[in-house]
Amino acid sequence: MLLVCTDPLFEAHDPGRGHPERPERLRAVAAGIARAGMREAIVPLVARDATDTELRSVHTAGHLAALAARADAGGGPLDIDTVMGSDSWAAARRAAGAGPSAAAELRRGGADAAFLAVRPPGHHALPARAMGFCLLNNVAVTAASLAEGGERVLVVDIDAHHGNGTQDTFYRDPRVCYVSLHEWPLYPGTGRLEETGEGEGLGTTCNLPLPAGATGDVYLAALDEVVMPLAERFAPDWLLISAGFDAHRADPLTGLGLSAGDYALVTARLCELVPPGRVIAFLEGGYDLGALCACVQATLPALVGVPPGAQEGEAPTAGGPGGAVVRAAADLRRRSA
Repeated sequence: MLLVCTDPLFEAHDPGRGHPERPERLRAVAAGIARAGMREAIVPLVARDATDTELRSVHTAGHLAALAARADAGGGPLDIDTVMGSDSWAAARRAAGAGPSAAAELRRGGADAAFLAVRPPGHHALPARAMGFCLLNNVAVTAASLAEGGERVLVVDIDAHHGNGTQDTFYRDPRVCYVSLHEWPLYPGTGRLEETGEGEGLGTTCNLPLPAGATGDVYLAALDEVVMPLAERFAPDWLLISAGFDAHRADPLTGLGLSAGDYALVTARLCELVPPGRVIAFLEGGYDLGALCACVQATLPALVGVPPGAQEGEAPTAGGPGGAVVRAAADLRRRSA
């Protein structure tokens, strides 16, 4: 069974005409959910707003107050990329509360995994700053909540853009391991191979900065040679996936080479890292509506153990660059172990 969270409030966040992170994205996601053929396996999840305590575990009080005030004033730009409307603060609080809601339901045995079709996305949001289309860091709020409960959390970010906000939040925190596979160079310019954490968190950050054109075989090699050994040592209780679908080859903002079939394979491999009932996937990027639909369609069955390839769709890809990055990351991990 798969928990799926949607909410009309997420579509109410409107950054304006022509913005890539537009409400129509959720309609493409809904089409992908419908085409996944899992109607009898889907359990609707009703999210609640994140509490002030949950939000303050990641974000400063000043940041939260500024977002609320901007929404009360009718919205407006926060930076060149990130824009709020009057409903954006309400949508962001609901999106940030979806993860803790899913974790509570999974603990009760309500499903094998969860997929949260939330907006606005979150992984660029820093503790004291909104950026990169993101207002609140949804995955970080959930990870912090779980960590405060004494659990070890692995966050794997497969968005084409590095999740600088998530990395920054947990860079010195040994309770949360952050792994990112992303395009390099690309916005926001963070996520170098050498960024591995500091202090008590040294070794619990792992970056795989891949070149444009990287294909699915490179991602699978990274999981097998770098991420799985790291996960074995870290022994996570939970896996949180920042499920950005902008690594698809059709995405207009990025240059990676994945297909929907690759997303199914990568998701299936990731779900091997923790027991059933301990996986939550959060929607992040993905800006070609057709590709977004196809990727969601391929990903959802993989979250609940349907073998990749069991459904028709785009074939996995191979032959692209990036193997040298995987080898360098594996060598760095071996030398620092």
